[in-house]
Amino acid sequence: MFPGLLQTLRPKQWTKNAFIFAPLIFDIKLLQFEPMVNTIAGFVLLCLISGTIYLINDLVDVEKDRQHPTKKNRPIPSGRLPINSAITAAVILPTFCLPIAFFINSTFGAVLLSYFLLQTIYSFLLKNIVIIDVLTIAAGFVLRVVSGVVLIDAERFSPWLYVFTVLLALFLGFGKRRQEIVLLKGQALNTRAILNEYNLPFLDSMMSIVTTGTIITYAFYTFSAPNLPDNHLMMVTIPFVMYGIFRYLYLVHVRGDGGAPDEVLLTDRPLQIDLLLFGLTVFIILYLL
Repeated sequence: MFPGLLQTLRPKQWTKNAFIFAPLIFDIKLLQFEPMVNTIAGFVLLCLISGTIYLINDLVDVEKDRQHPTKKNRPIPSGRLPINSAITAAVILPTFCLPIAFFINSTFGAVLLSYFLLQTIYSFLLKNIVIIDVLTIAAGFVLRVVSGVVLIDAERFSPWLYVFTVLLALFLGFGKRRQEIVLLKGQALNTRAILNEYNLPFLDSMMSIVTTGTIITYAFYTFSAPNLPDNHLMMVTIPFVMYGIFRYLYLVHVRGDGGAPDEVLLTDRPLQIDLLLFGLTVFIILYLL
């Protein structure tokens, strides 16, 4: 039963929670002990809470998932994880995690609780409302970043990075919706009704808009980075952001991948190299120059 529970918590998708480290890095506190410990603790709690959301989502969608070509193999739809056990875990995990979050930092606890409530409402309601479903996903990414900000009491985290996070999350969310439509090929009504509210031309238009906005917003951040008031060295990192976005578009439109951004990140070597080079460049500029 435990392997099924762990799989349902989606550890592969915990890479999304790495957004909590963005304030630590961009506020130049990566090498400070207390902010690092607080962020790591917050990351662990965020992973457990986001895992709980996946539990709830699979419980809500169990019948629809049984008709999905790939989701039917998940532990709950396949019967490898009993529904009663999944419900018990979905109650115990937040009961354990949220008090710890409030103990670490009361504001962080409030943010984590807000994330849990928002994503729970998403599982029951918001995922069935066109456009709002993707906006809710984007809000979840912003709350991940806000978690990191409050945990380290960030002083120089640019507001442009919040906007960049929203647009990047929308870009990935629309990309995922597009790939789901391509994968299901007309079976969306039986597996995920909200997909019938989307079509490929609409999603391609939305991705085009947010692609432009994402790149421009990150560029604005590099022009006015509050931690580098006397130079614009962070502009050097713009090509890495552009390549990462263009590579994802290539995977979506040419290779037919991109349905799950976390899986793409774990499997696409050029994207991994780009992310590594981006991280090294940011570290050199912010911490060594």
